[in-house]
Amino acid sequence: MSWKELVLLVLSSVCFAGGGIFMKLSEGASRLLPTLAFLALFLVGAVVLAFAMRGGELGVMYIAVLGLEAALTLVFSIAFFHESFSSMRVLAVALILAGVALLRW
Repeated sequence: MSWKELVLLVLSSVCFAGGGIFMKLSEGASRLLPTLAFLALFLVGAVVLAFAMRGGELGVMYIAVLGLEAALTLVFSIAFFHESFSSMRVLAVALILAGVALLRW
C-alpha cells in the first residue's frame, strides 16, 4: 500500500465517521441538513475509497477503512456526544489502529 493510498484510506474513513456523526444528528433522517450532510459524506467517502482501491488489495483496504472508521467513530462519539469513555475502549482503539498499521506491511 503506497502513501497515496494510505492518505486516501484515512480521508475515506474520516468521511464515513463524519457521516456517522451526522446520521445521529439527523434523528432518523427526519432533519434535512444533517441528513444531506451524512449522505454527502458517505458518497464522498465511497468515491475516495474507490480511488484508493485502484492500486491495492480489496481485502486489506476495506478492512483498513472499516477499522479506522470504527476507531474514529468511537473517538468522535466520545468527543461530540460525551458517550462513555473507559480504559478498555482506549485499549480497543489502540488495538484496532495497530491492526490497521500492520496491514500496511
